Amino acid sequence: MFYRVEDKYFIYEDQIAYLTNRLKEMMDYDEHSSGGGYLIRSVYFDDADDSALLENEAGVDEREKFRIRTYERDDTFIRLEEKSKKSGLTHKESAVIGKNTVETLLKDGCSAGRAVLNSECLLKENGFLFKKLYAKMNTSLLHPVTIVEYERQAFVERVGNVRITFDRNIGASEYVDRFFKDDVYARPVLPAGAHILEVKYDEFLPEYIQQILEIGSLQRTAFSKYTMARRNYEQIGELL
Repeated sequence: MFYRVEDKYFIYEDQIAYLTNRLKEMMDYDEHSSGGGYLIRSVYFDDADDSALLENEAGVDEREKFRIRTYERDDTFIRLEEKSKKSGLTHKESAVIGKNTVETLLKDGCSAGRAVLNSECLLKENGFLFKKLYAKMNTSLLHPVTIVEYERQAFVERVGNVRITFDRNIGASEYVDRFFKDDVYARPVLPAGAHILEVKYDEFLPEYIQQILEIGSLQRTAFSKYTMARRNYEQIGELL
């Protein structure tokens, strides 16, 4: 299993503008950006004990979480993803999942009991990831708990397989059954003007990118967007 470095930082609009102007001279936009941003919407799962949330906050070394993700509200291409973390590094498995399956999984909102019954639809999909999610839903009462959406601008560099993303206007909603609606009634999870920078790479981050980012001047965070979505605005604000 291959793991990557994934570091996260709080960042503000003026810093994003400055870094974007520098990065676009050295890196390429990713295949979705085309010089601009795009909307990402994910619904996250957790078990009856909120293990994914509490393990993230405690910094547990080995942990995992499931999510379903769309880009630009495109319901013709939806991904089921399992993201795992070990020794500070991350790994992601993904598979394309059908819209009908997602609608069935989410149709009763955040009800853990109904989620178990709805999980039968996963057995119609092909692949180990669907079987693993089905098992988790039926043994640990894994169920959908929150939607997270935000606007992303991303840069990529082949050397080091680097990916740098600026994630703006992060919002959360507990109305998981509205996943395919235009409006999910999202609430902001960070104070106005605060956003997230993510720096991902394989074995090393090229020095010329390090110099552009000036990472030492940025405020690093161990919080995931999922954790931010589950915790209230005031708690996150205290960290900034």
